[in-house]
Amino acid sequence: MMHPQDSPTHVRILIACPDQPGIVAAVAAALYGLGANITESAQHTTDPSGGAFFMRIACFMPSPIETEACLSEAFAPLAKRFALRYELSLGHQRQRMAIFVSREDHCLVELLWQRQNGGLHADIAMVISNHETHRAAVEQLGIPFHYTPTGPDNKIEVEGRQLDLLYGHADFLVLARYMQILSPRMIAAFPNRIINIHHSFLPAFSGAKPYERAFARGVKIIGATAHYVTEELDSGPIIEQDVLRINHGYTPADMKRVGQQVERTVLARAVQWHTEGRILVHDNKTIVFP
Repeated sequence: MMHPQDSPTHVRILIACPDQPGIVAAVAAALYGLGANITESAQHTTDPSGGAFFMRIACFMPSPIETEACLSEAFAPLAKRFALRYELSLGHQRQRMAIFVSREDHCLVELLWQRQNGGLHADIAMVISNHETHRAAVEQLGIPFHYTPTGPDNKIEVEGRQLDLLYGHADFLVLARYMQILSPRMIAAFPNRIINIHHSFLPAFSGAKPYERAFARGVKIIGATAHYVTEELDSGPIIEQDVLRINHGYTPADMKRVGQQVERTVLARAVQWHTEGRILVHDNKTIVFP
């Protein structure tokens, strides 16, 4: 009879190193030596002659007991031989997500629905907002809601309070139309772990009021972009984008209404891929494995 502690453990591994022959074979051999059964494998190279190599593997290990220690021991020679860096995540460990939101609720509602529907491999640890608007909707789902009113005179103090709430309770942050610019201190606390949704097809119309500016320019396509947050506004590594065709009859209000549908689906996909360990960042770009 198989006991729960003997059940196979689902493991996801992200790998990055200089491209060279033998990487895939060596990684597969190391996993085989641990009794792992590989179920997914994808690779990408920026240049087969001296470029960077990236790989994602999903596999089942025979037992969860000491899985991380076993993998670390098996990968130590590979790290030395190939200058290999790797990240691993265990399928049964759910990441903890903190959502930041202001007044608009469409992206928040989408993430709450995804959480209720089982579409995200993450738990919502808390919702933080500079408005009280969404407290009831959040708390009725049993999710902690924290009101942190922010202004030009208290930004440092408020972010200090927010960091106190986050430390030890959140693995990554999602800015679900949070209309505040994060400080370098906050960004440094969660490097490549803050996902923002911007309501334009970046790099077009970065910054404020993109729908109004798109209308003034007479664009025929509008879009949304999910990206990791860096200190340069709306310029972090892009995770996902999508577009919608419009015409000359659309007003800025029309563009905003239909654009919100794109925003919510783009953000949800980006969050899902992040929690499934499908994203690697390289040179301010992302490799997103299928």
